Amino acid sequence: MTRWLLLALTLLSITPPPADGQTRGGTLKISYAEPTHLNNAIVSGTPTGFPATQLFASLIQFDDKFQPRPYLAERWDIAPDGRTYTFFLVKNATFHDGKPVTSADVKFSIETVKANHPFGVAMHRALEAVETPDAHTVVFRLNHPYPAFMSTLAPLLMPVLPRHVFGDGDIRKHSANTKPVGSGPFKFVEWQRGRYLILERNDKFFMSGKPYLDRIVFEFIQDPAARFAAFETGSIHLMPYNYVGVANLKRVESMPQMAVTTRGYEAIGPLIWVEINLRKKELSDVRVRQAIAHSIDKNLILNDIYLGYGKVADGPLVAASPFYSPKLRRYEYNLAQASKLLDDAGYRRGSDGMRFKLTMDIIPGTSEAVSIAEYIREQGKKIGVDYQIRTSPDFPTWAGRMASWEYDLSLDVVFNYPDPVIGVERTYISSNIKKLVWSNTMGYSNPKVDELFARAEREVNFERRKAAYHQLQDILTAELPLIWLFELGFATVWNKEFDGIPTNIWGTMSPFLDVHWKKAK
Repeated sequence: MTRWLLLALTLLSITPPPADGQTRGGTLKISYAEPTHLNNAIVSGTPTGFPATQLFASLIQFDDKFQPRPYLAERWDIAPDGRTYTFFLVKNATFHDGKPVTSADVKFSIETVKANHPFGVAMHRALEAVETPDAHTVVFRLNHPYPAFMSTLAPLLMPVLPRHVFGDGDIRKHSANTKPVGSGPFKFVEWQRGRYLILERNDKFFMSGKPYLDRIVFEFIQDPAARFAAFETGSIHLMPYNYVGVANLKRVESMPQMAVTTRGYEAIGPLIWVEINLRKKELSDVRVRQAIAHSIDKNLILNDIYLGYGKVADGPLVAASPFYSPKLRRYEYNLAQASKLLDDAGYRRGSDGMRFKLTMDIIPGTSEAVSIAEYIREQGKKIGVDYQIRTSPDFPTWAGRMASWEYDLSLDVVFNYPDPVIGVERTYISSNIKKLVWSNTMGYSNPKVDELFARAEREVNFERRKAAYHQLQDILTAELPLIWLFELGFATVWNKEFDGIPTNIWGTMSPFLDVHWKKAK
């Protein structure tokens, strides 16, 4: 699709205003990483989750205070013992093919998430049964109180799939994953791999008058310079998750026609880390992992590469988490200590000064990740570790390598999410060692860690729950299954011709119900 055609679509897509008086029409053009598929019941990383939350509705939404709000469910009841949740669905919701949304679809969807999502087990281990007493009532029965349950039902984490579409065959290979049918505010039109994805307004959406846009077009622009040029000239309107490039953020802030916000990431809790394949002989030794950690100056990376957008991280929870422990085992920058640890582990320098080689993969999408990898490579030379940087041409290639465990080290951005059960536990519990990206792909296993996560999941007393997570952080920072670098400060940038960009706790991974083009008549 040419930019001229996109411009024509924008100009032609003007319709009369809806009954509520808000202008309707226009095409919002977004640039972001291209996904592997569009089914966020299987994986909810941002490349998939961003468009998928426009295609699939969920039971509830969340506001900017972490409070649940109605969506497909118009109301709900929670039993006093915290073990039974009953949701009552709106009666006018239909999927994009015209079939009604029923409680049977909700049951099918949560069971699909539990069985197939990278952290489905972690999120829904407490789920004992799902009952559907009628077409518009669904009852979740838990085997113990589970404080995080409502958070697991957000649009990103619990899309309601049509059972009549996705209910046959292998869900991970289903043809509808790339041509999905949902009940969200926008419906799938076309996906040209490597070029663009087009969604258009669902005119039969169950929320009257919504959405306002005629369509959303995702353009996949690999080159960062070309991507920023497209944004600067107005042919791209929005980029989330620092996709504009950290180095460009200050420049965008000075552009009167552009807007920048860091709101909308409160539910994300992004951490940049070096993931470690613990099956690799050298990396199975904690002394080697500690040496690598000591060789990295986190403050230098944060300030010189990310221009201070974030804060240093030394453990698995972001500092804003109510369960964060300030008493972490930290590995300060110390090359002498790093070299001693490698000597103690039995890895002496060879004639070339190197001890061993490791491949480091880079999650594609930003130039900053390349800069981090290059910095770590130079640091490796100082302690005798020869890092071979391996880039991937696109996100699916990188994700495939991670899912098949075909890596030594990899830079990644992984989210805490609103509760440790959702975003933290999945990385470290033994039952989640899967050939699936963003699960426990590193192969870490510690029965004590498993037991503590299970205890914290069901503990309703806040102080006891906090104590369990503090103990977990102590163990994980001692065993160092991966190396946490820093908490990333994300920003969303957009053209002020558009308004209503969501800034609730899920930000742009929320349905674009109120986004509108100001020039629509």
